[in-house]
Amino acid sequence: MATLSPLLKQATPVLAERGEGVYLYDTGGNRHLDFTAGIGVTNTGHCHPRVVEAAQQQVAKLIHGQYTTVMHEPLLRLVDALGEVLPDGLDSLFFLNSGSEAVEASIRLARHATGRQNIVVFHGSFHGRTMGAAALTTAGTKFRAGIGPLMPGVAVAPFPQAYRYGWSEDEAVRFALRELDYLLATVSPASDTAAFMVEPVLGEGGYIPAPPAFLEGLRERADRHGVLLIVDEVQTGFGRTGRFWGHQHSAARPDVLITAKGLASGFPLSAIAAPAALMEKAWPGSQGGTYGGNAVSCAAALATLRVVQDEDLVGNSARQGARLGDGLRKVAADHPVIGDVRGLGLMQASEFTGADGEPDAAAAQRAHKAAAERGLLLLTCGAYGNVVRMIPPLIVTAEQVDEALGLWSAAVSDAVG
Repeated sequence: MATLSPLLKQATPVLAERGEGVYLYDTGGNRHLDFTAGIGVTNTGHCHPRVVEAAQQQVAKLIHGQYTTVMHEPLLRLVDALGEVLPDGLDSLFFLNSGSEAVEASIRLARHATGRQNIVVFHGSFHGRTMGAAALTTAGTKFRAGIGPLMPGVAVAPFPQAYRYGWSEDEAVRFALRELDYLLATVSPASDTAAFMVEPVLGEGGYIPAPPAFLEGLRERADRHGVLLIVDEVQTGFGRTGRFWGHQHSAARPDVLITAKGLASGFPLSAIAAPAALMEKAWPGSQGGTYGGNAVSCAAALATLRVVQDEDLVGNSARQGARLGDGLRKVAADHPVIGDVRGLGLMQASEFTGADGEPDAAAAQRAHKAAAERGLLLLTCGAYGNVVRMIPPLIVTAEQVDEALGLWSAAVSDAVG
């Protein structure tokens, strides 16, 4: 008898039978408020009718049309539609299946385009689990331990984690940019540096937003040194942060943008976007793949984009994210074990720390478990597992946010008294 790998541990005890909107229903008929959204994937909610209809219609016409063998209409329509929302100048797209694949494609492009080998990432980063992406990931040792040697040519600079350092945001930004300059002077000379890769909000690293001044400082240095700025929008894209793209909370513009997760409402699809003049510097044969740009995934992505636009889900993310953040801070005010609440849009987190300021993973795990027992599904993150994150679908209502906050408050009380 075959079984799943014992390493595949569930974050919640739910055996899901169906999903509808912000809810999951288990095989016993119990309803759960899903504030995980499949790790930020189901931005339009579970089984949005328009996404379901688009996928069903496409399945009946063409499931797989390998896009370096034949072209298909869903892919062409999606390219046109994404052109409406991509930052100015990012007018060339390459489609893949997962965030990790897109990250690796962006590395390949950066190295080809610049003739340089080094990639600078930032402490707390998560860019994936495949071998190249894992080398870029510093959100925790579990993602990279025991598989070395990892891909060479990676340098790690500080991320402005103000709460961790005990500084103001401005102090943290000045430190991080100063240390980046020092890294370029001591470890990875600009002449050898192909790209800076950054998440607008650290994901697995603890849901820490990148201050606008930090992203703008990266852009200035990229321009000064001829380095590409790659923005990993795998989790922050498609309205998650209250802007269509997470980097749009700043004035920084990316040279390469990576998207996945919310792109297709749960169908496997990812992409990198870059200016055509940059994309054409990739070497022949370096872009391709059997399943990238799958016809059904593209049809679902096109429907997803239209739902996001027609239902103002980006605006709703901003509004409900503010409501959620305010509510989380009120819960934290009653429970000193929650040392920090932070986030952008519907990407919010509570960090648990002890009286000595050290991470309190046990309290976070107890609160996470108590929430699941009450019907609120959440996830943890952070290097120490002491951050509980909330990532509801972007269709969430004020009433559902308030319901979640009530359940969260009770769960924290259960966990810490």
